[in-house]
Amino acid sequence: MVVSASWAALILTGTLEVWSACVLLVLHGCAGALWAPAEQLLLHDFAPPAELASAVRLNATFRGLGSLAGPVVGSVLLFGLGPVPGLLVNVLFYLPMTWVMLRTPFDGHVRSGYVHRARLTVKDTFGVVRSVRRDRVLLGMIALTAIIGLCVGGSLQVAMPSIAERLGAGSGGIGYGVLLFANGVGGVVGGLVLEAFGAIRPRARAAVVATVFLGVTSMAVALTSSFAVAILALAAGGVASLVSQSVAQALVQIRAPIEERGRVVGVFSMFGQGMRTGNGLVLAVLGGAIGVSGALAVGGAALVVGAVVIGLAVVGRSGDAVRA
Repeated sequence: MVVSASWAALILTGTLEVWSACVLLVLHGCAGALWAPAEQLLLHDFAPPAELASAVRLNATFRGLGSLAGPVVGSVLLFGLGPVPGLLVNVLFYLPMTWVMLRTPFDGHVRSGYVHRARLTVKDTFGVVRSVRRDRVLLGMIALTAIIGLCVGGSLQVAMPSIAERLGAGSGGIGYGVLLFANGVGGVVGGLVLEAFGAIRPRARAAVVATVFLGVTSMAVALTSSFAVAILALAAGGVASLVSQSVAQALVQIRAPIEERGRVVGVFSMFGQGMRTGNGLVLAVLGGAIGVSGALAVGGAALVVGAVVIGLAVVGRSGDAVRA
């Protein structure tokens, strides 16, 4: 809310500069980093273990729905009200959730039967990976979200204008919008269908296969010369991304030791989001050398290889599924 209000104030006063925009974007990223693990732990409180995978999947689905509707709502606010009023109305959107969170009692996550009362230190935080090193599946899911962030990350969204132009649909307008919509609607519809039929169980195998499929569809989008194929690949990739991330998240939350759950979920989120920074640097370097589409294809291929390696390390071992 503060970041949105700051954008409005800087635009209104004509004082927005590159450095201040960068600061606001960093603060926005920090807010997301604080929100993500806290939200996931709340899901663990609200849903019993048997229903946690479903709760994580639905949460991811509606997050995708928000991402799908966000550009439309943002465009309406921007062109209908103007930048400053639109940003201020955007601040109001946060108020209902803020009110709910203020009224949600914090009980120390007592459903798990364990309340962590010790004060954590920075050293303790960095030791979390070492504390769960014996669980190959848990480490595998953390590694899986890391390579997704590094190899694909935000590449699809960044490459979308270039892909639309290469396919003859123009870098902006309806062609770009259709590609963006296809990727978002794939995740939303796929998530709802999977939830309705309960087709995907929270197993490491499902997360690995979905990640491989995400890499394949990313390569297809980067290399195809057909607009229709690109649409289908983006929609399928949306489903694969949803399955990969939601299954990995559910496994991490359920398999993490009770006394370490908060920090493990935090590490999972940190690797998933943090590696996107590396993806941006890789995309910039490779994009300058072989083009944006070529960089996306290389990232997709690297994701397939990385997912297969992780799969060989964790899939098929005892305990690959959710613990009882």
